[in-house]
Amino acid sequence: MDMSFATQALTSEFCVKKRGKLTSVVHDVPKKIDAWVATLKLKTMGIRIDTLTAAQKKYLTSWEEGT
Repeated sequence: MDMSFATQALTSEFCVKKRGKLTSVVHDVPKKIDAWVATLKLKTMGIRIDTLTAAQKKYLTSWEEGT
């Protein structure tokens, strides 16, 4: 729930700062906020995300390999 509350609070702050600039539709949570909350949560858990290698990126975008 900590991540949910943090995301809601930061997104609310974002909306207040953008008051008058946002259209009256449903908006997604800004990726920057979502990624920041997730990164902080993982950091508190001692988890680090690796960067994909070129070979891993190629594999993930290819239908030629894997199942």
